[in-house]
Amino acid sequence: MKKRIEELEKILNYHFKNQNLIIEALTHKSYKKPYNNERLEFLGDAVLDLVIGEYLFKKFPKANEGELSKMRASLVNEEGFAKLAKKINLGDYIFISVAEENNNGRNKPSLLSNAFEAVMGAVYLESGLEEVKKIALRLLEEVYPRIDLTTLFKDYKTTLQELTQAHYGVTPEYRLLYSSGPDHRKEFEVAVFLNGEKLASAKGKSKKAAQQEAAKIALDILRKREKVE
Repeated sequence: MKKRIEELEKILNYHFKNQNLIIEALTHKSYKKPYNNERLEFLGDAVLDLVIGEYLFKKFPKANEGELSKMRASLVNEEGFAKLAKKINLGDYIFISVAEENNNGRNKPSLLSNAFEAVMGAVYLESGLEEVKKIALRLLEEVYPRIDLTTLFKDYKTTLQELTQAHYGVTPEYRLLYSSGPDHRKEFEVAVFLNGEKLASAKGKSKKAAQQEAAKIALDILRKREKVE
């Protein structure tokens, strides 16, 4: 365990004085310990929201509130944090159950995203906001060589609607299948239908995020099916 943590610390360029903190941050609830990383994940989510929000505010002095919000939403989400986690091979260092391991848990975007948030929460608790900035923004700029509204914000719903109207003469319909979890950790599943046919479904931390992901999957399906761009 110690060797694994030392490897991760080298990648992060950060040494944890409190080793229990990083162990907790890397422990998934499936590992069946008296602790897990959910509380640190909650904290890290808020810290990263602030860090990335400030970064965009300073980087784009002429952007309006709506544009800044769209860019932040494109970075501060499960997919975005999973990309940062993969950049540091975080999946290799998390502690998960055998069942989760067999279920490809080390590559699950949700698990990776949560672990990354937890690690950043742990860094914040121990060393404050500036240290989180150093790590998170370095990774952000490595993963996203270009950060702007055009490259970041992909409105899959609009693209899907344009495609379906052009080729089928109909508009996609989105239906909420279910929502679960406490208010601060809700998860939604949304399905997209075309002419009554369920094309795809996806989960997200908000209805909009779930709709976007469902639209993205539906686009891939239709493009393969019809071979249209």
